[in-house]
Amino acid sequence: MGTPVFAVASLDALVNAGANIVAVITAPDKPGGRGMNLQQSAVQQHAAEKGLNVLQPEKLKKPEFIQKLKALDADLQIVVAFRMLPEVVWNMPPMGTINVHASFLPQYRGAAPINWAIINGENETGVTTFKLKHNIDTGDILLQEKISISENETAGELHDRMKVIGAALLIKTINSLGDGELKTKPQLSILNNKLSIGNSEVQDKHSPLTTHHSPLKHAPKITTETCRIDWNKPVTTIYNLIRGLSPYPASFTELNGKKLKIFSGEKEITKLVIAAGNYETDGKTFLKYACLDGFLQIKELQLEGKKRMFIEEFLRGFRIIG
Repeated sequence: MGTPVFAVASLDALVNAGANIVAVITAPDKPGGRGMNLQQSAVQQHAAEKGLNVLQPEKLKKPEFIQKLKALDADLQIVVAFRMLPEVVWNMPPMGTINVHASFLPQYRGAAPINWAIINGENETGVTTFKLKHNIDTGDILLQEKISISENETAGELHDRMKVIGAALLIKTINSLGDGELKTKPQLSILNNKLSIGNSEVQDKHSPLTTHHSPLKHAPKITTETCRIDWNKPVTTIYNLIRGLSPYPASFTELNGKKLKIFSGEKEITKLVIAAGNYETDGKTFLKYACLDGFLQIKELQLEGKKRMFIEEFLRGFRIIG
């Protein structure tokens, strides 16, 4: 069960490992592009190429879909970047349902773990396989692998590394389950003398568990307001926001009354002589916005109605007012 490119790596790994895939479940085709023609998900396209049985349910609770799912008689279900499943679905197979999540759980539960890890300036993250349960991303952990994040890495670059690492971890997880060697462990963490289990917290001052001392950080869905740059913040914070949202959906500001997406930039820590939010440019080679403690030099951008381009090309064909 999966939809975007991230899930294709896991599907491909399962195919190459010789898994008996009785069905691939993905999102229905949706209109998109300039002509609003029906677009297939990345998983649907890959499954079709491999000649796999594909189901595209509109609603996961519909009796017709539940019947089809039961008829498949699957031993195990795999979920990678799919929607939330009802219990009647995730609790159906005898071996349960495994999820591949792009964080080192219990940190960064939610829809956008790759983005938020970079936005928050983390220097490491991870991939986790776990058994699904009712509350999202709270199931018992199977296997985990830590991954370093470089100072200049974008969400897109980290995504491309993590999908491969996640696919390999999934195969290792399934093989270990099949051999009967793998035991699950609950997501336990100590938060301000509270033992957090899943989404609930209970007082437990005497617990010997010391596996995790940091407050939990979450990874909610990215919104338009998430992407809007606040130039009154430190330059490093803004730099991390830009790379954490690049290439999609991209952070943005305004220029000459138009939306300006920023895909990459460079930090310049310096004493300011102009107010945060104002910019400097020579009209040829650079455009930089003042932040709280320096400048953010824009390197790659896209103005509303224009194509994505590097700053020199942009400045050759665009006159900045003011």
